[in-house]
Amino acid sequence: MAPDTPASVFTPAWPAPAGVRALCTTRAGGVSAPPFDSFNLGDHVRDDPAAVAANRQRLAAFCAPARPVFLRQVHGTGVAVLDAGTPDGAEADAAVVHTPGQAATIMVADCLPVLFAHASGRAVAAAHAGWRGLHAGVLEATLQRLREVAGPGEVMAWLGPAIGPTAFEVGEEVWEAFVSADRAAAAHFHAHPTRGKWWADLPALARQRLSAAGLRSLHGNDGSAGWCTVSERSRFFSHRRDAARLGGTGRFAACVWLG
Repeated sequence: MAPDTPASVFTPAWPAPAGVRALCTTRAGGVSAPPFDSFNLGDHVRDDPAAVAANRQRLAAFCAPARPVFLRQVHGTGVAVLDAGTPDGAEADAAVVHTPGQAATIMVADCLPVLFAHASGRAVAAAHAGWRGLHAGVLEATLQRLREVAGPGEVMAWLGPAIGPTAFEVGEEVWEAFVSADRAAAAHFHAHPTRGKWWADLPALARQRLSAAGLRSLHGNDGSAGWCTVSERSRFFSHRRDAARLGGTGRFAACVWLG
């Protein structure tokens, strides 16, 4: 289940190998002013740069001695392999870590963060899966790169908070994109009262893709209400809920590293 109280961070419940560490932040416990209140980690959302820097320092303390590495996410399928020299701002929507010292960090505010751990404990990864990246194959690309780095072996995944299946309204083009690629995806779209619209179950679509890629150990977001970024106002930022209404919103993050 998702956390019951809006603490600054919570730890994913998954059977990760020894030495694998992970966390997910919430919107609570930072210094940003509304509408970015309060633990906003995004430096591209018009928040006060000093507040963002202070919040990122707080995240770094949670991840220490690893350094959170922030990507420039573009809803694509690029996968960065992080090392000590990787700067913030590399363009990618996923990251692999195979040495201690760096934390793969994905920022979201409705899109789905997915963390991966190789059963050997030799490498971990994190991916940003909005519907465009999910359809384009960002999860499969991340798995491929993780397996190239770590070698043969089972991989497990944890799905973090995201827009839920009763809040994710999409158009016919999204339904067509997924269902034309895999008819089984139709099970994860539900009728909407408006013609040409659908309710999409993003976590279920991701689980379907991960299962098809051979993952048997899937944890975290099961589509239930407690994981929904839109409905959980006190816990999570939501672009769809707040951007138009309040003029902006922040970003929370999921991180995984070797420690």
